[in-house]
Amino acid sequence: MPISPKRMPFMGHIAELRRRLFIVILVLGTLAVGLYFVSDQIYTLLVGPAQKVIGTQGSFTFDVLEGMTNRFRLAVWAALIVGSPVIIYHALSFFVPAFKPKERRWFLWTFFAAVVLFAAGIAFCYLLILAPSAEWLVQQNGETFDLMLRASSMMQFSMWFMVGFGAAFEVPIVVFYLVYFEVVPYKTLRQNWRVVWVVIIVVAAMITPDWSPVSMGALAGAMIGLFEASMALVHILLRKKIRAQKLELDED
Repeated sequence: MPISPKRMPFMGHIAELRRRLFIVILVLGTLAVGLYFVSDQIYTLLVGPAQKVIGTQGSFTFDVLEGMTNRFRLAVWAALIVGSPVIIYHALSFFVPAFKPKERRWFLWTFFAAVVLFAAGIAFCYLLILAPSAEWLVQQNGETFDLMLRASSMMQFSMWFMVGFGAAFEVPIVVFYLVYFEVVPYKTLRQNWRVVWVVIIVVAAMITPDWSPVSMGALAGAMIGLFEASMALVHILLRKKIRAQKLELDED
C-alpha cells in the first residue's frame, strides 16, 4: 500500500488505519502459519544462549495442550520479528499524511533506521546478554533451590529480553524527532544530559525483566551510547533548526 500523498479527513484516517491493520494482520498470520511447522528449530535458536548455561532442564511441559501452545507462541513471536519491517512501515506510513511535504523526505530514512536499530538491539541481546543474564539468574538459586524450568519459561525469558532490547535501541529515532518537531530543544537535551542518563537507567531497569546488573548495565550503557551518538548526528543533520532553537531560547 503506497503512502498517502495528502492530508485526509477523520473518517479517511479510520479507513486508512483499518486497511493497514488488515495488511499487517494478514502478513503476520501467514508468517505464523508457515513458521509453526519449524517451531522446533525456532525454539532451539531462541533459547540457545541461555541453554548453554542452564542446560537441557528447560524443555519440560506439564500439560497436554502446552506443547501446541508453545509452538503457537513461538510461531507468533517469530512472525512478529520477521514481519517487523512490515509493521514499522505501515505504522510510519499511517502518520505520514500529517507531515508537511518537506518533512516526508525523512520517511525512508526513518523506516530503514528503525528496522536496522530493532535488528541491532535483538542481535546485541542474543549475542551478548542472554547467556550472562541466564547465568546470573541461575546463581540466585544458590544451594537452597533446585532449578527445573518449563519450556514456556525459557521461551518467555528470551522473548522479553530480545523484544525489550530491540525497542530500546530505537533511542536515536526518538531523539531525532524530539528535536525536529521541537518537543524538546537540542540545547535543553544537551544541557540536561545527566537527567537524560538517569531516565535511561530507569527505563533500562524497567525493560530488563531480571533486574540483574549485567543486563541492566549493558542495556543502559548501550542506550546512553546511542543517545550520545544520535545527539552528534542530530547536530549535523539539523544544524539550521538547532541554531534557530538556540536563538529563540536566548531571546527568552
